[in-house]
Amino acid sequence: MEHLEQLAREWYEYQGYFVRQDFWVGLESDGSYECELDVVAFHPLHRHIVQIEPGFDLLPAEEKERHFRVKFDAGRKYLHRMFGPPAGLHVEQIALVAVRSCGERRTIGGGRVLLVSELVTEILRRLAPLDPCSAPIPEQWPLIRTLQWAAGSHAAPLSESAIR
Repeated sequence: MEHLEQLAREWYEYQGYFVRQDFWVGLESDGSYECELDVVAFHPLHRHIVQIEPGFDLLPAEEKERHFRVKFDAGRKYLHRMFGPPAGLHVEQIALVAVRSCGERRTIGGGRVLLVSELVTEILRRLAPLDPCSAPIPEQWPLIRTLQWAAGSHAAPLSESAIR
């Protein structure tokens, strides 16, 4: 799921969030940690935290639920401690998955389900107006930059249905 973590990290950094990837929380007395959070993004002006956990689409539903529950419970337990008092702090938890299992389920493990296709559609929609020749995405975000070129005016125009 590294590529999905990188895509999420780049997208949130591009939007002005401070992002940590592979963020260990819950230091134990033996030096180990309780849990690893895959991507944590914090926007200080909006006091908004986003925890993104790429999913394991091949796991049975009950194992997938348990996997996300552990991650999101740890996020709820530790994130407010690192970013200040919960008053005014909005924490959003996202399970980023390739396919939606269990029908049209919109939540899992206490977090919101977001399809990879939905994330890419949002990125393309936001980048489409930016001409890659005159306003290129910086090289530090190679995946987002690639999507900008895909959505840019130099390429064949993307119809609204093509980016849905």
